[in-house]
Amino acid sequence: MSVFNLTGKSAVVTGAGKGIGKAISTKLALQGARVAMIDLDESALAEAFQEIKEKGGNVTSHICNITNQQLVAKSFEAITKLQGFDILINNAGIAHIGNIEQTREEDFDKVYQVNVKGTYNCLQAGVIEMKKTGGGNIINIASIAAVVGLADRFAYTASKGAVLSMTYSVAKDYLAHNIRCNSISPGRVHTPFVDGFLAKNYPGKEKEMFDKLSKTQPLGRMGQPEEIANLALFLCSDEAAFITGSNYVIDGGLVTLNT
Repeated sequence: MSVFNLTGKSAVVTGAGKGIGKAISTKLALQGARVAMIDLDESALAEAFQEIKEKGGNVTSHICNITNQQLVAKSFEAITKLQGFDILINNAGIAHIGNIEQTREEDFDKVYQVNVKGTYNCLQAGVIEMKKTGGGNIINIASIAAVVGLADRFAYTASKGAVLSMTYSVAKDYLAHNIRCNSISPGRVHTPFVDGFLAKNYPGKEKEMFDKLSKTQPLGRMGQPEEIANLALFLCSDEAAFITGSNYVIDGGLVTLNT
């Protein structure tokens, strides 16, 4: 028997159109899971969906604004009727750059709505459905910002700290319902967001700044979305059945070797 086999399992992945969410959706689908991909970006979602389908993955796509509780509940109910699910990956999130003085109220509210309320909405809908079916497995994508201070990331850090705390709370509250809940805290990962950030803030110096940011991690490079997906696959699998209430830092050594 192959390890990390997800045949017979169904998953919901938010923020599935790009970056880490797309990589996780791909990994889970190619390991046998049926994957419901959720994103607000219709074009990105359609492209990711088609790419995974062409690789042989069993996926469906669903447009949803996770900040709207009613829309999330409807989407999760529809997914449950279509395929059910026993895995939930809360990956959708946005970033903001700035210290507390540079963070406007509308900036803070926007990050909170997506990263905190959006995760809360999906957790609530997910737990309700999982209780009906006898259990499940939840993974929240947090960040190293939740465990160490990052310069000029005030709102983002606050939001990911909340995601980490919600992970512990759900894990504690639903032990008796056979629901596991863990989080993954990536360091810097090379996603389309990074490329967009560099193009916007350092035009003409993208490569120089990319190399500089890469070297801030002890391994000397950024992580790849597929590497985060590999960890998610393990936590989704039966091989991780004894793990709940844990946070997994995957950061090229940044947290422990730079402190």
